[in-house]
Amino acid sequence: QVQVVESGGGLVQPGGSLRLSCAVSGSAVSINVVDWYRQGLGKQRDLVASISSGGSINYADTVKGRFTISRDNAKNTVYLQMNSLKPEDTAVYYCNVHRGIWTYWGQGTQVTVSS
Repeated sequence: QVQVVESGGGLVQPGGSLRLSCAVSGSAVSINVVDWYRQGLGKQRDLVASISSGGSINYADTVKGRFTISRDNAKNTVYLQMNSLKPEDTAVYYCNVHRGIWTYWGQGTQVTVSS
């Protein structure tokens, strides 16, 4: 089994920073791509950033230059460093792990950007 647990969310003021973690339990050897999604209240779940096992990275235009996705394969963890946060970044952030043809979603972690 593969389990995905996000952490690191919280309340931060505009311009602040948070680092989200996506911890993948079980064997992560076959994990290829990990995505961060976010879903604002009443909105669709949108892709924020993606990283492959080889380190290939993509970002949504809305976060490019502010967010950084990275992974520590030894720790089976993917990170999303979020800087210069804006109120519109407020959302539940989800980690999505691709393993072969399977995908695994975490429970999400709430990020609230507000003064």
